[in-house]
Amino acid sequence: MNLIELDHALRKLRLSGIADVLETRLRQAQTDRLPPIDLVSTLVSDELTRRQDRLFGRRIKLARFRDPERSLDSFDFGFNKKMNRALIYELATARFIGQREDALLLGPPGTGKSHLAQAIGRAAIQQGHRVVYREAHVLIEELADAALDGTRKQCLADLTAVPLLIVDDLGMRKLPHTAAEDLLELIMRRYERASTILTSNRPVEDWGKLLGDTAAVTALLDRLLHHAHVLKCGPRSWRTKVHTDLRQELFRRRIEAAINDLRPGIPAEQVSEALRKHFAAPRPEPAAWAQYRHTA
Repeated sequence: MNLIELDHALRKLRLSGIADVLETRLRQAQTDRLPPIDLVSTLVSDELTRRQDRLFGRRIKLARFRDPERSLDSFDFGFNKKMNRALIYELATARFIGQREDALLLGPPGTGKSHLAQAIGRAAIQQGHRVVYREAHVLIEELADAALDGTRKQCLADLTAVPLLIVDDLGMRKLPHTAAEDLLELIMRRYERASTILTSNRPVEDWGKLLGDTAAVTALLDRLLHHAHVLKCGPRSWRTKVHTDLRQELFRRRIEAAINDLRPGIPAEQVSEALRKHFAAPRPEPAAWAQYRHTA
């Protein structure tokens, strides 16, 4: 059997990981005078790596993350130094999934809740778990559509079966009046059977008013908080940071332009002072977010 025939045979056996590198590995074996057992071991390792990579890619795609490249490596822990870093890394071990525990990530908009939720989901996939990610309004819309076409029972069964369900941005958009009951039913089905991560920019005390059904929300929180890890994110917002950085850069450029302008006019010192007043610190955050500064 020559190399071409061997390549066809390997692909027919669904050993494309070996087929892709066979010629290279044979040359390496000749050059390095590898023993046969080492060559076989290397080829098997190549095949396993290929299968793991493909499985990881499929599960990332099936999860439907909004930002699939989010990871803990790209998260700036120095920006909000009071965040519970130990808890974040503990969640990234995915042990809470094996123990069927839940997690709540709470804090003002722009404090990294969605980034962390998706990073933890990505870490869970790397460790072999199936994950489903949905923004809260998308999840409720899917359940509503399933009710209309008669597939709601199957939709709930699929959402119940996944080891980790991430519901992101509860409170970011207005939800229909059925949202509280839908979420309650889903959480009840998953309670002590699977793990859920839920993020929200609203404190849990506001959820009754937010969802318009205090009784359903009370029952939901009773189950969700029973075995839950609560991470308070913030208080500083990434979006405010970006806005501040842009203002500072624009201020710097205008100062340089004023200094380099040789035309007669207002003295540079006077221009600088005027610009400093114009680019004063951003307005304070809304009072509704103030509580996070004391509880984070």
